[in-house]
Amino acid sequence: MDQTRRTFLTGVAGCAALAAAGTPAMARAPSASPAPAGHGTPRPAREPFRARSADGTLLTGEAQGPAGAPEILFIHGLRQSRMSWEKQFADPALAGFRLVAFDLRGHGDSDKPSGPDAYADPDRWADDIAAVLDAAALRRPVLVGWSLGGYVAGAYLRRYGGDRVAGINLVAAVTRLAPDLFTEESAAFTRTTTSHDLAERTTATAEFLAACFHRPPGEAEMQRMLVINGMTARAVNEGLNQTRTTDLEPVFRAYAGPILLTHGAHDRLVRLAMSERIKAIHPNSRLSLFSGSGHSPFYEEPERYGQELAAFAASASASAVRG
Repeated sequence: MDQTRRTFLTGVAGCAALAAAGTPAMARAPSASPAPAGHGTPRPAREPFRARSADGTLLTGEAQGPAGAPEILFIHGLRQSRMSWEKQFADPALAGFRLVAFDLRGHGDSDKPSGPDAYADPDRWADDIAAVLDAAALRRPVLVGWSLGGYVAGAYLRRYGGDRVAGINLVAAVTRLAPDLFTEESAAFTRTTTSHDLAERTTATAEFLAACFHRPPGEAEMQRMLVINGMTARAVNEGLNQTRTTDLEPVFRAYAGPILLTHGAHDRLVRLAMSERIKAIHPNSRLSLFSGSGHSPFYEEPERYGQELAAFAASASASAVRG
């Protein structure tokens, strides 16, 4: 395995889960009951859905918020799930938006194809985003791509263009698979986190999870994250090893909409230079550095993150309507 791809797997492995055939389709489940949001305010009802990707892979997701409102589609990182975004779904700053999150192929409740080829081709990831856009009836959302989610967002732009995307928020995102854009600590985890030895991989997973945070979650949350991490298909890592598409910077450069870059100052996995490169090549971009966060600023500093995302998404969506 070459160093670029091995380092990529570590860099995006991200902190283990913060939690009709042939055409994209949605099967809606009954609406979920509102869940408590604290301070006596109920959360809006969640709307579960399922989307079928072009190759038949079934993806599981949830939507929340008023139809017709500005839209945000959250794309989680490697070994994560839609539960990564629980703090955002409960954030009052984002209450006026239509929020959608789903489990990537091979993750969470979505289908887990057994062959690595299902994950090696970026077009598969792109088709998944297209299927979710249709299934959730999204018109022109802001895409939020965290870690591997940035690569997935770039894969969508590469295959489908940006006409259906109002803006992009890249969060500690992987946009180019180059060893110098990942930390030495990422490289040290390369072999152990993808090992076929279960004992070695289990130990490395716990250590890697800790490396994801500058402000660590509580014990109960860490346990839940480890459970989600263990649900991820091994073939995901094996497939990403084989990808031949290592540089998505050109598609972000060509994207005409605005880009918000969010990065933690204490990120132990993806170097700040990854975000700085996008800032340098995209004229309508802004870099926001979170001084109290590691690889997961949306989790570690959720109040600030929610406020910045709300302002960005409102502006991007308004500009998209005017355009």
